[in-house]
Amino acid sequence: MNTPALKRQVELALSQEAKQQRLHAWLAERLPQLHPAIRLEDDGVETLFNFVQAYVEQVPNVLDAAAAVADLASMRSRLLPVLKVAEAFFLQPPDLPAEHQGLLALLDEAYLAHRLVEDVNDRYLAHGGEALIPMDTTKANLIVHQLLGDDFANQLDAAVDAAVAGLFPEDAFSSESFQAYLAQQEGANSAIWHQWPCMSEQLGVDIAWRGAA
Repeated sequence: MNTPALKRQVELALSQEAKQQRLHAWLAERLPQLHPAIRLEDDGVETLFNFVQAYVEQVPNVLDAAAAVADLASMRSRLLPVLKVAEAFFLQPPDLPAEHQGLLALLDEAYLAHRLVEDVNDRYLAHGGEALIPMDTTKANLIVHQLLGDDFANQLDAAVDAAVAGLFPEDAFSSESFQAYLAQQEGANSAIWHQWPCMSEQLGVDIAWRGAA
């Protein structure tokens, strides 16, 4: 994984944002349109900005963590091409709206990468494995989906679905190496994974699920 290149790209975008404040302005426009179930701390725009910054910055860490688990599960040959697609989404993204530049463009790309890993993670869990990634990004992805808007976010989701279907067939979980990994796992990673909190809650952004108090 070329995570140093990802980190350099994030640093450059953050430097541009500090001068131009484009993402701050975009978030200020989006804030009134967010679903009322999304709860923010007092300074809504700044809270959203800190959330987006962390969401983007976590992409290299999430990809490295997923690659490490793939090694443990003897599935590197299966998973690495998928993770490389997530990396490519970030470094060489598909066509994005012309107005999405700088850190906002990286938010689009980070959503693609996080959603792709989330999709693979769901398949991994469904076949008896433990979490592929050490941070719960489910709520964070839903919040970013809301920020980007349904129409555009659904297009990105479709790109993720196509990538996973083409590169990660279901028979990947029937291999002897994966079954042997499950047999010896028995919760070995749980203590490590539980040290990582839900990303959105950690950053002062949460979703009030229907029926919650």
